Amino acid sequence: MVTGMSDSSPRKLSQHLVDPELRSFVDAFPDEILTMEKLPEVRKRFQEKADQNFVRVVPAHLERKEIRLTSRDGLAEITALMYLNKQGNRPSPAFLHIHGGGLVAGCARAHDRRNLRLCGELGITVLSVDYRLAPENPYPAAMQDCLGALDWLFENAAAVGIDPAAIAVGGDSAGGGLAAGLCQAVRDEGTDSIASQHLVYPMLDHQTGMPEQPTNPLVGEYVWTPQKNQFGWQSYLGPQKPVSPAVPAAAERLNNLPPAWIWVGQLDLFRDESISYANRLMTEGVPTELHVVPGAVHGFSQVTDAALTVRFESEYVDSFRHLLLANIDST
Repeated sequence: MVTGMSDSSPRKLSQHLVDPELRSFVDAFPDEILTMEKLPEVRKRFQEKADQNFVRVVPAHLERKEIRLTSRDGLAEITALMYLNKQGNRPSPAFLHIHGGGLVAGCARAHDRRNLRLCGELGITVLSVDYRLAPENPYPAAMQDCLGALDWLFENAAAVGIDPAAIAVGGDSAGGGLAAGLCQAVRDEGTDSIASQHLVYPMLDHQTGMPEQPTNPLVGEYVWTPQKNQFGWQSYLGPQKPVSPAVPAAAERLNNLPPAWIWVGQLDLFRDESISYANRLMTEGVPTELHVVPGAVHGFSQVTDAALTVRFESEYVDSFRHLLLANIDST
């Protein structure tokens, strides 16, 4: 049972493998069991972190504004942050950013600096969606919200100045998993087309961390643990069957999906499922670039001045340059 698990340990087996610049971060991170009682506190911490990293004064050539959207199923009105480059070329490529938080926490303000950088350096119009959270809103609420945001980009492409053939999706952790599922859903619908998917330590497989599916003891000791992962998936799925697009790893086929860029740390709980997903994508003919990085734990990019984070942020931007912008330039 989830409630019987404990994350506490006098010494982590992978402690010696953590990047030296991340050690103070992992040592200070709360070593806790995630429960319904703890969830409000966890959400507060996510919000506070997002607020700390939120850029108060946006550069003059950029615009950041809040817009209102409707979920695909019409059951909810949601908010999203749009980032526009007022000096960029039109039509521009676009990126639907989906935040992380284990499907139970987080907000659209997360990674504000990263979204501003994509918009400023590459001229990408970014839409960061505030999807409904579990367990109050189990599957398919979050997916319906992301579909609604993607619909908005396609339907308003001409008015906003977006190239509908150059819309990418992506996110970190739960957001990466939602983005992967979104690609599967759009492929199956056969109406619109996503240009690329950018998945940062994505949450793809509900089985990771289950007692009957033991994980490598050197992964998932820090930040996002097996117990937290079970809590997130159980909150999200409820009684629903673990099938695609709710659980991307459960998809029977991964062919005809957008080119993928996947980044995961060697010590991240999601390492093995990311490797497995990337291998399946490549086996089924999807252009895929996979980065498995030594010393990195889940959520490491919160240590903004670490060399590992600086490298990652650069590679993240380059993934859009290579997968999204290069395709525009070649047409």
